[in-house]
Order: sequence, then C-alpha cells, then structure tokens
Amino acid sequence: MAVRGVLRSGGAVAGCAALMLAGAALLNLQGLMPASARDAGQGAGSRQHANTLYRQGKQVFRFDTFGDQAFWGGSLELHKAIEGEALGGVGPGVSPKTALAVGLKVDSTALPSSVKAALAAGKGDLDAPATTLALLKLNAVVGIKGFFNGKGQLRSIGVTCAVCHSTVDDSFAPGIGKRLDGWPNRDLNVGAIIALSPDLSHFTQLLGVDADTVRTVLHSWGPGKFDAELALDGKAFQPDGRSAATLIPPAYGMAGVNLHTYEGWGSIPYWNAFVANLEMGGIGNFFDSRLDDASRFPVAARAGLGHVTHSRDLITPKLPALQFYQLSLPAPKAPPGSFDPVAAERGEALFDGKATCSSCHMPPTYTDSGWNEHTPASICTDAFQADRGPDGMYRTTPLRGLLAHAKGGYYHDGRFADLLAVVNHYDSCFSLGLSPREKSDLVEFLKSI
Repeated sequence: MAVRGVLRSGGAVAGCAALMLAGAALLNLQGLMPASARDAGQGAGSRQHANTLYRQGKQVFRFDTFGDQAFWGGSLELHKAIEGEALGGVGPGVSPKTALAVGLKVDSTALPSSVKAALAAGKGDLDAPATTLALLKLNAVVGIKGFFNGKGQLRSIGVTCAVCHSTVDDSFAPGIGKRLDGWPNRDLNVGAIIALSPDLSHFTQLLGVDADTVRTVLHSWGPGKFDAELALDGKAFQPDGRSAATLIPPAYGMAGVNLHTYEGWGSIPYWNAFVANLEMGGIGNFFDSRLDDASRFPVAARAGLGHVTHSRDLITPKLPALQFYQLSLPAPKAPPGSFDPVAAERGEALFDGKATCSSCHMPPTYTDSGWNEHTPASICTDAFQADRGPDGMYRTTPLRGLLAHAKGGYYHDGRFADLLAVVNHYDSCFSLGLSPREKSDLVEFLKSI
C-alpha cells in the first residue's frame, strides 16, 4: 500500500527507495539475503533457545518426577520401606549399603565436603536408614527424590528418568561418583526395589494375581533389567521359563536414530510419554489406540492404558526439552587400551564388507537410515519379545558406546554374554564363513566405536 501511494505521487526517487525496501523485505522472506544480514540478531536467539532447552531438559531428566510420588509413595508406600520401622515406616529400612547393593547410585557432586570427608574416613554410618534419608535430603541419590514434611520426616518418594538411565563413574567409591547421564544402570535391581513396597495392590489388581506372585516376578528380573510390557500383556516369563524382562538400554547416542526401543514402539518423545505415564506413574495425558487390542495387550486394554487423561498434565509440556537433552548425550568413546587399534582397522573393513554388518548398522548412527526394524526370522532369532511390541519386529540397535553397556550381555535380554557370541550368531545366521581371526578383528572394531 505504501509503495503504490508513493508512485501515484510522482516521487520517483522516493518510489525507487520504497521499491528497494520492499524488494529487500521480499528477499529476506525468501531466504535470499546474505546470511550476515538475514541472521543478524537471530543466531543469538537460536543459541539462547537451545541453551534453555538443554538446561530445562537436563533438569527434567535428572530431577523431575512428573508427579509420580503419588504412585511410588502414595500407592506403593515405598518410602515407608526406605525409612524403616524405627523412623516411622515399616521393616528394617534401607541403609546406604543396601541401596548400593541393589544398584542405586550416589552423586558425589551433591555431597558437602564434610560428608565426603566423613565417608573417606570411614565415619559415615552406612548401615543406618537415617543416613539414606540424609542423602535423599541432599538430592544425592541418582534418580530418587524424597519428599519431606516440615518436621524433616519422609512423607513420599518419587523416581526420575535418571534412576534407570544414569550411573556414576565410581570416582569417589564404588557406586559413588560423578553422574554419567544416558548410561544404563546395569547394576540397578528394579524388581527387588519395587518388591520392597508394603502395598502391591496396584499390581495385584492390574495383573489379577496375588502379592506373592507379583514379588516372584519382580525378583526374577535381576540387575539391569526391567519389563515395560508386563503391564500391557501380563507375560512375565518367556516360553523357556526365563524372565521376560529386558536389559535397560542406553539413552545416549540417539541423535539421528528413528525408533527408540528394542521392539520399535515409537520415537523418543513417544517413549518418554509412554514411560512417564504408564511405567513411572506420572500425572499426564497419553494416547495410543494400539493398546486397545485386547488380543495382544489384554492388561492394557482392560485398564484403558491407551487413553490416559488428567485435568493437569505434568508430563507433555516437558517432553520437548527432555528430548533435546537426550539427543545431546553423545555415546562415550572407547577408552585407550580397551581395544586393539590395528585389529579394529581390519575389523572395520570386515564390518563394511564380508560381514555385511553395515547393510543394517549404517555409519555414523550404526542403525538403519530410515525405518530401522527387521523381522525376527531375518535375524535368526525368536519372536517372543518382538511380538510384545506393536508390529512384531526388532529394531536395529545403534552400536556406538557398546563397551559402556557390556554388563548384563547383549541383545534385548542379554542372551549373548559378549560381543564374540553376537558375531558367532550372525556368522551362523548369514553363513558368512568368518575365520577365528576375522571374528576377533570384528569384535575389536565393535569395541572401538
């Protein structure tokens, strides 16, 4: 409008200036202006936005319970088992020694210097539940958040993403050190911890079994494992009698990776919403009509787990920042001396060539580019766990940082004790004809990435 008005007035110079301004605006909208002009003031805003998301996501990952203390404390009453009868709870209580024994970790950076000095001198009482409560007040137990009343008494307990997907570097003592976010806690005995709960009626009602059966199932999981599908299909054991629980996967190295879990349920934000609502017991909204299929997911369909709604949502608004932080977590590099570099170089050639590994584990993400799932038959394995997912397939697992989650074995259920067992499986499956040296070289390469 302004340009047309100037032209009608006959002001040629003014009209040219207006046209130039309008053209510049159009070029800017089309992204054709030089970057220095177009992005002036925008780069700083983008960086600030990214930094804000990172900080928020880190806080959510480490410390946000999504309101799940209503489940862990209010329903299961786990806080009572932690404090013990002497402090107003039930049973003997959970001492720091017990907590460390079931795989819980302590963030040394959250400990005051006086506490560190006492622990280093052997003066801290690691056999007293009161010491555990003191650690909770310091927010030092990784992934566990205590809620205290005005008198300092533990009134509830909640868990965060970090309880399963963080560990520590043991730099202060075994189980005590600096956080390693994204690393799976393969020492964590989730089942044993839940089994301490005084009230398991949530699970008895959901699964239609008694409390003793629930505890038997929970104790069958063992360290480093969790069964996310138990609350969906009620299948506690594999056909051969082994536990149906799967290994806790790493949450690092996920940038560029399509599907997030062994069975490929969905993307990172999908799985975060799934876990926060259905597994952690957080307060939020969740929708997945696939869980209405009573033939595949009888427990979920009966409980309406595919249609969770709350008047307040403590989960959904936090998913963007949480995803951003998770995608920022790089896979750890193999430490010097942990592999033979010469053999690894030969192994890389095999990985890309004769062994055909890179046909699915494509560098640099080391998973399929695109839809990263395969049928059980195509990888010569049983379909039990795949059939517990929505489409009966297995995701191609990203391979970076393999050494950091070697404890507990490989594959979804840890069936292969080491990388050589994995290589032997695929050598047989695909009739690769690898020699012993080629297998060894391939293992060294896998250890190096």
